[in-house]
Amino acid sequence: MTAATITSCCLVGVEPTAVRVEAHVTSGRPTFSLVGLPDTAVREAKERVRAAITSSGHPFPSGRVTVNLSPADVPKAGSAYDLPIALGVLAASRCIPHRPLTALGELGLDGTVRDVRGGLAAALVARREGTTCLLPAGAAAETSGRDDLVVRVVGSLAQAAAVLAGSEPGDTVPVRRPCADPVVPDLAEVRGQRAARRALEIAAAGGHHLLRRGSPGCGKTMLARALPGILPPLDDGQAQGSILIWAAAGLDRGDPRVAPFRSPHHSLSLAALIGGGSGVIAPGEAVLAHNGVL
Repeated sequence: MTAATITSCCLVGVEPTAVRVEAHVTSGRPTFSLVGLPDTAVREAKERVRAAITSSGHPFPSGRVTVNLSPADVPKAGSAYDLPIALGVLAASRCIPHRPLTALGELGLDGTVRDVRGGLAAALVARREGTTCLLPAGAAAETSGRDDLVVRVVGSLAQAAAVLAGSEPGDTVPVRRPCADPVVPDLAEVRGQRAARRALEIAAAGGHHLLRRGSPGCGKTMLARALPGILPPLDDGQAQGSILIWAAAGLDRGDPRVAPFRSPHHSLSLAALIGGGSGVIAPGEAVLAHNGVL
């Protein structure tokens, strides 16, 4: 009987929370049980993990395998727990050495590690735990430029197992390239509307709130779209908060230094505006626009 624990993470609201992936392997009838309040995507990890382990050249345990995602009262969603589950099973079956580690990533059937959202959250949990964080390249890009985070990039389960065994350091975090988001409209291109433009400039310079009212077609949305272009870049704390909020909604933040802009339909519900949901809470439009423009 052997056991191993790999740390992962989940977002409770927008707060990164450690998830202990506890793998236990013992003799008995071959079964693979996954507990800890998983959703359908997490439960399907059993088949992805089994195929990825065998594709990576390791034998899958022939006995009873039990994986617990702790804390068990917090809902777990998505495919990002594939990598820590696989590493935990390999460590518990003594195929690789066991040491403290934080990991996040989806596994393909051929053992490749695919991108998931929540890379920054996992890196923050790893810093709190004092461990190295293993992430796929896309998720690791969220931590680009953060010297206070210890992150290594892995492209396959075999490479992640080698990093856990200490035979390979892993790849460095790629430099985040500018995203291909639509260009923010330039306020200088707006003709007329002198009073409205002046109000935007004062609000942007002083960090003031601004509420616009007017008849349809008078230019409210056009001016609001140009506001992020004159706002100062977000600092590290604001950018981090914005990335975590968008990750909780399952969205890619794009360039984290540019103030977010959200333009929801006027008929949206209260839940869509402020957020909500059963089980896993998702932020609404007002929260997604934090430090930006709604």
